[in-house]
Amino acid sequence: MTEALPRTDGYGADGPEGSAGGPVDERRESVADLRRIGIDPDYWYPLAVSRAVRRGRTFAAVFAGERIALYRGRSGSVHALEDRCAHRQVPLSMGVVEGDILRCCYHAWAYRGNGRISQIPYLPKGCERPPRGVRSYPVREAYGLVFVFPGDPGKAESAPFPVLPEYGAATHRTMTFSRTVNCHYSFMHENLLDMNHQFLHRSVLGRIRPELLGYESGPRFVEARYLFVPAGGKKDRGAGLLSAEGLGGQQKPDEITIRTQYPYQTLRDVPDGAELPAFSLWAAYVPKDAEQRVNHAYGLLMIAKPSVPGVLHLAWPLIRRFTERVFAQDRMAVEAEQRAWDEQGEDQNHEVFPLILDVRHVLRTNGVPLPTATDTHEEPSGA
Repeated sequence: MTEALPRTDGYGADGPEGSAGGPVDERRESVADLRRIGIDPDYWYPLAVSRAVRRGRTFAAVFAGERIALYRGRSGSVHALEDRCAHRQVPLSMGVVEGDILRCCYHAWAYRGNGRISQIPYLPKGCERPPRGVRSYPVREAYGLVFVFPGDPGKAESAPFPVLPEYGAATHRTMTFSRTVNCHYSFMHENLLDMNHQFLHRSVLGRIRPELLGYESGPRFVEARYLFVPAGGKKDRGAGLLSAEGLGGQQKPDEITIRTQYPYQTLRDVPDGAELPAFSLWAAYVPKDAEQRVNHAYGLLMIAKPSVPGVLHLAWPLIRRFTERVFAQDRMAVEAEQRAWDEQGEDQNHEVFPLILDVRHVLRTNGVPLPTATDTHEEPSGA
C-alpha cells in the first residue's frame, strides 16, 4: 500500500498541534459507526435529472425517506412539495399539473408552488377551517439537474452551491450519470478517494500502480493527489480516450486529484505535462431510504474536447462504455460492503489507510444522527 506523506494541515493523531478534536484513529479508539450517521440535509442535493421533470408533469423524488413531489409548471419552473395531499395523504406526485398549479388526483385539491392550497372545489360554507397546505422546498435548476434543499429553508440562500465552470463551456462536453446504489453514501466517498482499489478494475484499466503523492484535510474536506503509473496489461479503449492519450494510445502517467468537499466529491485527471485536466468529475450521493442504506449517485463527467474536431463525438460511445464498466465494478464492491454491514449489524472494517480514516472523520463529524426506531414510531401524545 502507498504510504501517506506527512500531514500538512497541522492535524496529528490527537488533533491540531496535538490538541483534542482532530481525526480519530479508528484503529486505536472506539468511535461512532459511520454507517449509522445520516447526511446533513442543510445542503443542495440533486433529486432528479432535469429532462426527467417534463413540463406539465410530476416526478416522485425522495431524500432520506422523505418523499418529495417535483413538478414543472407552464412557466417552466420546477416546484418541490411534500409528497402528500393535506386532505387524505394521497401522494401529490400522482396529481395533475394545470398551468402552475398541482391538483391532487383524488379530490382535486389545488396547490401553488409554495405549497399553499389555492382551491378546494367543493368546500362548503361554514365548514371547519381547511389546512393551509403542505411543505414546500427551495429549488434550483443547474447543470441539467434539479437541486432541492431538504433542510432548514432559512439556510438555503447561504448554503454553498456547486460551481462547475467547465459545464457547458465550449471547451468541454458533459456526460451525465444517474444510478441507484444499494449502500450507505459513505461507502461511495471511500471508494472514489481510495485509489488503492485499482486491482478491482484490472480488466478495464489494465495493471496500474497508484502512487499517493500527498493529501490534505480539514473540518469539511479531504483532498488526495495520486500518480497513476501504467504497469502493463490490456486497457479498455475508452480509458485511453478519456485520459487524453489520443488515438495513438500512448501510455503516460496521469495525476489524479480527488476531493471530498462535504457533501460532494470531485475528481480531476491531469495528464503528465498538460496544463488542463483531460476530464473532471463532480458527484453527489443522495440517500433514498430513511435508514440511508441506499443512495442515488448523480455524476457530471466533463471531458475536454481534443484539437481535432469531431474526435470526441466519435469516441463518446467508447468512453460511455468504459465509464459504465468501471462504475459497475465499483457498485459491485460497495454493495458487497453494505451487505456485510447488514449481516454483521455493525462496521467491522479494519481500515489501515490514514486517508480513509480522515474522510470517515469528515463524514462522521459533518453528518447527523439517524433517527432510531423509537424516534420514528413514537406513540401519539396522550395515547
